[in-house]
Amino acid sequence: MKEVLPLPADSPARIVAREVLVRGPISRSELARTLGLSAASLTRLSRPLLEAGILQEGIDVQAGQVGRPTRPLDIRPEAHRFVGIKLTGDTASGVATDLRCRPTASSARPLGSHAVDDVVDVICALIGDLSAGAGFSGIGISLGGKVGSGEASGVVQRAPFLGWREVPLARLVQERLGIPVVLANDVVALTVAQQWFGAGRGIPNFAVLTIGAGVGYGLVINDRVIAPPDAGLGLVGHYPLSSSGPLCSVGHRGCSTAMLTMPGITEQLAPSPGIAPSYAEVLQQARDNHPEALSVITSAGTALGTLIAAIANLTMVQTVILSGEGMDLAAVAAEPIDAALSAYRDPEAHPIQLVREPADFGQWARGAAAVVIQQSIVGALT
Repeated sequence: MKEVLPLPADSPARIVAREVLVRGPISRSELARTLGLSAASLTRLSRPLLEAGILQEGIDVQAGQVGRPTRPLDIRPEAHRFVGIKLTGDTASGVATDLRCRPTASSARPLGSHAVDDVVDVICALIGDLSAGAGFSGIGISLGGKVGSGEASGVVQRAPFLGWREVPLARLVQERLGIPVVLANDVVALTVAQQWFGAGRGIPNFAVLTIGAGVGYGLVINDRVIAPPDAGLGLVGHYPLSSSGPLCSVGHRGCSTAMLTMPGITEQLAPSPGIAPSYAEVLQQARDNHPEALSVITSAGTALGTLIAAIANLTMVQTVILSGEGMDLAAVAAEPIDAALSAYRDPEAHPIQLVREPADFGQWARGAAAVVIQQSIVGALT
C-alpha cells in the first residue's frame, strides 16, 4: 500500500469503491445508474480497483429474458488482511479483519509502561498474535489524542493517557514490521468505521457520541467525516451541561467530562477520595433505586440528553450513534435522556434517531482497521 493523500469524499473513484464495498455484488448497469455515471466512466474508474485485486467480477447473471448477461462487481474480502489496534493508557487491543472490516481474530496485551519503545514492542507482539501465519496489507492504530496530518501524518502530537507529545509512532512501527501504518484519533477512526461499515452506511449526515474514560464526538456531513486538526483534543469533553454539576479535573463545573465519563460518575459516589465503586456497581445501584446512585445517574442522563440535543440542534443531523464502554448509561437513564431531548428540541423538528452500537474495545480496534482499509482503497485509485 503506497503513501497517498485522501481522495475527496465526492471523488467519483472513491464513491465507486465505497458503493461496491457497501452494496456488492452489484451489476455495472445498476452501479452506473445509482451513481449517475456512463458505462465508459464506470469502466475507467473500476479498472484500477480490479487490477489491485480489491474488486472482482462475479458470475454472469441474466438480467431478463433477452439481452446479454451482466457480470456484477464485488469486493474480494479475502484478498487483503488488515490489523487495527486501539491504544489506551493500560492496554493495546487488536483485531485482524478482511477487506470488509469483518474481524477474523482478536487479541489484547497490557502495556507494561508508557515508554515509547515498550509500547512499540507490545504493538509488534500483538500483531504477531493476530498474524496466524499470514501477512497484513496495512496496520491501523488509533488512540485518544491529537494526531498529526499532512507532513506530520503518523505523529502522536498529544496523547494524555500515555503522556506522549510528538511521538512518530507510525514510522516506528512501520520500520519494525515493514508494513504500511496509518495513525488516527480513536473517535475519528470509529466514525469512519460507522460510515463505511456500520450504522452510518448510506446516511449522509450523522454524529457519533462516545462515553468512556472521556467523551468523544465524531461528525459526518454530506458523506464526509469532519476531522479538522483539533479533532483529537476532545473539545466536547468540556461542553457545559449543568451549572450545578461537579467539577472536572481542570475546574469546569458540570462539563461533559464531569457529568458523563465513567470516572466522573463513580467519583461522585466515592465515600472518600480514591475509593469509588465500579461503574457497573453504580449502574446496578441505580437500577435498584439506590437513592444516591439514582440521583447521579438521573443527572447524567439529563446531561447526556442535553448534549445529544445540542449536537443535533447545531449540526442538524437526525441520527446520533452512541458507543463507548460507558454508554450503558443510555439504557439505565433512558427516561431522563428522553425528557432532556424533548425539552431542548423544537417540537416540530424531526425526531432524533438514537442508534446503540457495541461498546467493547474490539469495536475501537475495528475503527483503526477501517481507516487503513479506506486508505488502501484510495491508494489503489491514485
